Amino acid sequence: MRELQTARGAALTPKRRAGLLAVVALLVVTADALTKALVVAHLEGRMPRSYGPLTLEVSRNSGSAFSFAEGATVIFTAVAVAVVVVIVRTASRLRSAGWALSLGLLLGGAVGNLTDRLLRAPGVGRGAVVDFLHLPHFATFNVADSAISVGAAVAVLLSVRGVEVDGTRRVADRQ
Repeated sequence: MRELQTARGAALTPKRRAGLLAVVALLVVTADALTKALVVAHLEGRMPRSYGPLTLEVSRNSGSAFSFAEGATVIFTAVAVAVVVVIVRTASRLRSAGWALSLGLLLGGAVGNLTDRLLRAPGVGRGAVVDFLHLPHFATFNVADSAISVGAAVAVLLSVRGVEVDGTRRVADRQ
């Protein structure tokens, strides 16, 4: 197994980085499932509860972020499955801790919302995602949505900095 060296000389093995990806994804899926179970059990059908600018109110979203394309639940289910497959396949090349964090957040968020789409009413592949966090002048969202947003932001930052999934850095062409 080939190992790459960082600037500090530390070995970056795919096994360790894939483990970090898995741990982050598992933490996100667990936190997402637990919070959704709690809010459905204790808040659904009740008045919203406000804590400063944050309001907890349960809603069901069959679309994507910001309730976009609510009639396309089956498409979003297929996209989530594709995202999971791509991330799992990428794990074997993973040698960057930053990318492990980013992909772990994306994987955990995708699996969290995919679980709702597969297991919640009205049926397999058509289920509505449980959202419950609401900020003023913003959409209602959940832990999985937050993980996806943060994971995407980290991916953009890594890309801008030239960090590759395999831990190497792109060098800008100088002419």
